[in-house]
Amino acid sequence: MLKAYWKENVRYLVILLSIWFLVSYGCGILFVDELNQIRIGGFKLGFWFAQQGAIYAFVILIFVYVRLMNKLDKKYKVEED
Repeated sequence: MLKAYWKENVRYLVILLSIWFLVSYGCGILFVDELNQIRIGGFKLGFWFAQQGAIYAFVILIFVYVRLMNKLDKKYKVEED
């Protein structure tokens, strides 16, 4: 049972870190030229992702991870009181 818990936990981590990598590296570096053709509030979208978007995505992913872990803890009955 504990092995299944950690397997699912690691799967969540890999998925969420992959999303973070795509947002921070992909949008901030790889696709910056394409994203810079779009402007938000006067700023190029590629610049915005590199400066702020990756941070916002990371904070959102933290909240998603907390929610997923709370559900996982309840599923395997290892939640804290």
